[in-house]
Amino acid sequence: MDISNPRRILAVSLEDSTQHLSRVIKDLTGNHPEQTSTTLAGSSHNLSLKTAYYTAEVPIWLDLISSPSEWADSFLSPEAKEVLEVLGGLVIVFSLPAQSQSDEGKAARELIQNVGKVVKEGLGGWSWDGVSLCLGIGEIDDVNEWEDYCSDLGLEFVQVGSKTIEGRNEFGEKTGIPRALEALEANDWSQTSAGDLGSDFEDIENELGIGKDSKANDKDKDGPDLDPESLDFGFDREDFAGLRQAIWNAGQENDEDFLNGEPSTGTNPKDEDLNDEDIQKLERMMVKLQAVRDTSAGLPEEQRKKVAAKAVAEVMKEL
Repeated sequence: MDISNPRRILAVSLEDSTQHLSRVIKDLTGNHPEQTSTTLAGSSHNLSLKTAYYTAEVPIWLDLISSPSEWADSFLSPEAKEVLEVLGGLVIVFSLPAQSQSDEGKAARELIQNVGKVVKEGLGGWSWDGVSLCLGIGEIDDVNEWEDYCSDLGLEFVQVGSKTIEGRNEFGEKTGIPRALEALEANDWSQTSAGDLGSDFEDIENELGIGKDSKANDKDKDGPDLDPESLDFGFDREDFAGLRQAIWNAGQENDEDFLNGEPSTGTNPKDEDLNDEDIQKLERMMVKLQAVRDTSAGLPEEQRKKVAAKAVAEVMKEL
C-alpha cells in the first residue's frame, strides 16, 4: 500500500546540538539535511520508509530550540493546532552529558520535559496514534536515569553511540538508529482527522470497556474466538473484546485467521455490502495491527501491553 500523503515527523534539538540533529537525520535517511539559509531550523527532509505493508515518503520537519518553555507554549497555542494535527512522529535529539546534574544535563532535561509536555497536552500522550522518540547521543554506560525520565513523559529513549551500525542489547532488541527506524516503520502514517486525536491514556480503558459486562460482547459469544494470546503481543482478553465486537459489526467473520498470520478461508455475505472505504479501513486496521505486533515483539511485557491497548483503541476509532 502506497501512502501518498503521509503525516509528518517533527525532529528537534537545542540550538547548540545542531551537529547531532544533522547526524541523526543523515543516519536515518542516508543524506545530510540541507540548511535553510544558515540554519537547519525550518528546513525539511524526506525519510523513505518501505515495509512489507506500506511504502511512504515521510517529510521530516527540523527545528532548533533556544528556549524549550517558549517553544512548548507556541506549540500548545491555538495557532499551532493544524501543525499538531498532521504530525505522526516526534523525535528529540540531545547530547548525553557525562554528569547528569551538570548544566548540560539540566538543559537536556528541560528540553525533554517541555517537548514531553507538547506530546501529553497537545497530542494526547499515550493515546496519540504516533511515535515519540528521544535520541540521546553519547557513549555513557549508565542510561537508566534517562530511560526513566523519558518514559515518565511518554517518550521512548534510544541511545545512539558513535557506531554507524549498532547491534542488539542483551534482550535481543535493536539499539541505536536501527531501533529508531524500527519504531518509525511500525507507525501508521496515514492521515487522520483531528477528531481522532485522543485525550489521556486512561480513557482507553473506557473505550475498550475493560471491567464491564457488555451486552455487545454477549451478542457475539457464538462468533469466532479472536484469541489475543495468539498475537503473542501482550493483549489481555478483555482488552480485545471491544476490538472483536467492532470487527464483527464490520462484517468480518474470518479475522482470526488473518491475525494468526494465515489467509482468510471463509466468506461472509455481508462482504458484498462493503464499499471501497470500508475495505480500505479494514485493510489499514490489519496492516497496523500486524506491523505493531511484529515491531513490539522484543519489548518488555508491561510496555507491550501499553502499545497493545493503544493499537486496539486506535483501530476501534477507525471502525
